[in-house]
Amino acid sequence: MSQSLKIELSPKQTEAIELLEDNITTELVYGGGAGGGKTVLGVWWSLKRRLIYPGTRGLIGRAKLKTLKETTVKSLFDVMKMVGITKDYYKYNQIAGVIKFYNDSEIILKDLFSYPSDPDFDELGSLEITDAFIDEASQIKVKAKNIVKSRIRYKLDENGLIPKMLMTCNPTRNFLYADFYKPFIEGTLPEGKAFVHALLGDNPFISKHYKNNLLGLDQESKERLLFGNWQYIDDPTKLCDINKIIDLWTNTHVEPGSGYISCDVARFGRDKTVIMVWDGLQIVEIITIARSSIPDAVREINRLKAIHRVPMSHIVIDDDGVGGGVVDLLPGCYGFVANKKPIVTGKNYANLKSQCYFTLSEHINDGKIWIRTSHARDTIIEELEQIKKSKEETDEKLRVIKKDDIKELIGRSPDYSDAIMMRMVFTMSARRGLRRAN
Repeated sequence: MSQSLKIELSPKQTEAIELLEDNITTELVYGGGAGGGKTVLGVWWSLKRRLIYPGTRGLIGRAKLKTLKETTVKSLFDVMKMVGITKDYYKYNQIAGVIKFYNDSEIILKDLFSYPSDPDFDELGSLEITDAFIDEASQIKVKAKNIVKSRIRYKLDENGLIPKMLMTCNPTRNFLYADFYKPFIEGTLPEGKAFVHALLGDNPFISKHYKNNLLGLDQESKERLLFGNWQYIDDPTKLCDINKIIDLWTNTHVEPGSGYISCDVARFGRDKTVIMVWDGLQIVEIITIARSSIPDAVREINRLKAIHRVPMSHIVIDDDGVGGGVVDLLPGCYGFVANKKPIVTGKNYANLKSQCYFTLSEHINDGKIWIRTSHARDTIIEELEQIKKSKEETDEKLRVIKKDDIKELIGRSPDYSDAIMMRMVFTMSARRGLRRAN
C-alpha cells in the first residue's frame, strides 16, 4: 500500500512506541491520567503491526466488548481515517469481532471480563495471537491478562518478533500498581517490563476544554484522572496501607513457627472454600475449592493437617452456615464465630471478627506476615484493601464494615481475607497465655 504509516505522536507516545518496537520489552503499561493519549497509542501500534507484518494477528481487548466497540474501536477507525486507510483495505465482521486486512493480517476484538460462567477464560483457550493491546486494563483481572499473555506466540519466529503486550490505564490499585507502578517508582522493574507515566499535560493534541472538565470532578477523581496520582487515598476508614499489603509477598524477614490452618468455608454452598496453611506467620500454601461440600472441606483439611503436622487445636474454621458442619466433623478445632464476644484486651471491640481484622491490619502495617505463594495474589490485595473501620460509632466500639458491604464493593465474598483474618485469633489468645502463636 502507498500509505507511509505516519502519525503525529506526543513525546510520551513516542517513548512508548520505542519500547514496543525494541527487542527487550514484553509488557508495557502506559498511563497515569485521563487524556494522555492512551487509546490512540494502542490502536495505532496494533494497526501499524498488522500492516507491516502480513498474516499476523493482534488482539485488542477490554473488560466489556460493548464498551470496546463503542470507544476503542471508534478510535481505531479514526486513526485509520487519519492515515488514509479506507474500507478498501479491510473488512470488519462486527458479529465475529474481527477486522481482516488486505494482507491477511487480523485484529481480533475480545471481551476480557471475568464472568462467573468462565472463571478460567476457557473461551480464550484456542486463541493464538502475535501481540495484544488491552485498553483500560485497570478493569480486568490479572488472570485475564496472564491468559492473554500466554496466547502470544503466533508467527513470532518467522517475523523475528518477541511477545509484546501493551496495557493502558488510569491510576488503580490492582496488579498494575503492584507489578508495574510501585516497582517503577522504586527502580526495581525487572527486565522485560516497562512503565510510561503519561498525563493530560503530556498530550499536546487534547482539547483545552477537557482539562476544565476534569477540574470539576471530586477531589479523589481529580487526583487520579487529572494529576495521575497513584498514591491518593481520601478514605480515613481504611485500615491497611496498600504498600504494606503488597509487601506481604516480600516480607522474607518473617520467621517460621508452629503450624496452623485457617479455613473460610463456602457459605451455604456458595462462594469458595479457602484453606490456608501457616508456618508461624508465614502463609505457605493456599487451597481454593469451588462449590465444595462439607466432606470435601473436611477431607482437604485432614490431608493438609497430616502433611504439615498441624495439631487440631491449631486449626480455625468459620462456624457459620456450612462451616458449622465442618467444625462438627473436626472435633478439637477452633470454631470461629464472627459475632462472638472479643477476647479481652484494653480496647473496646464490637465483636471477635472486628478484633481480628484490627489485629490483622496492625500485623500487615508492621510487616509481620509473609505470604510465600502467589496463588490468588491480586484477589487478596483487592480484598485486604477493603478492610475498613465502620462509621457506626454510636456505641463507641471498634468495628469493621459488614461482609455484605464488601461484597457490594468488589462483587464477591472476601473469602481470602477472612481466612487470613481468622488466624489472628491464635495470636491474640497467645497474648493472654492461652495458646502459642509462633
